[in-house]
Amino acid sequence: MISKEKIKQYFNKNGGIMKTSELNAIGLNYRQIQRLIDQQVIEKFRHGYYILANTFPKEEVIIARVFPEAIIYLESALLYYNYSNRIPKFWQIAVDKHSNPKKYTIPNLNVKPYFIKDKYRKIGVKNITIDNVKVPIYDRNKTICDILRYEKKIDNEVFTNAIKNYIKDDKKNIRYLMEYGDKLNVNNKIQKYIGVWL
Repeated sequence: MISKEKIKQYFNKNGGIMKTSELNAIGLNYRQIQRLIDQQVIEKFRHGYYILANTFPKEEVIIARVFPEAIIYLESALLYYNYSNRIPKFWQIAVDKHSNPKKYTIPNLNVKPYFIKDKYRKIGVKNITIDNVKVPIYDRNKTICDILRYEKKIDNEVFTNAIKNYIKDDKKNIRYLMEYGDKLNVNNKIQKYIGVWL
């Protein structure tokens, strides 16, 4: 069997969380996986997923590894771009409109899926790398369009700060903002909240 040190290296390459199939691919069978659990080298995280014992990978990494189709969304994306300093109660993720709601349950992690049509869900997605794992997130321009779409459901202070911080951000791209706004039917709101400052 491969050394415990090597196993830890494989876990670290995968953000601290590995699938059963990935463990099998590095030469570990069911019995060897059980032995590593008994020796407290790894522990079962959820069905089909394992983490190193006594560790908890970054939450964004867990979401990306367990739900690779999910995209960091709304207030969770605002936090990443420093457009908000308020930590949401839930990780807000955009998922396929037809996916099963029951699958988005993770122990010790609050996740709130938003079920969105593909034509809207696939706009403005980019990947960021955290602990060697690609994490899908909406870019800053799409995130602002989403905030404008959900204006009534977002706390007023969070909404106002997001708009102010976006306006001050040198990395904003007004061309993309307008393009996304057109597709998401929020161009009137862009003119109302952002246009006056440009």
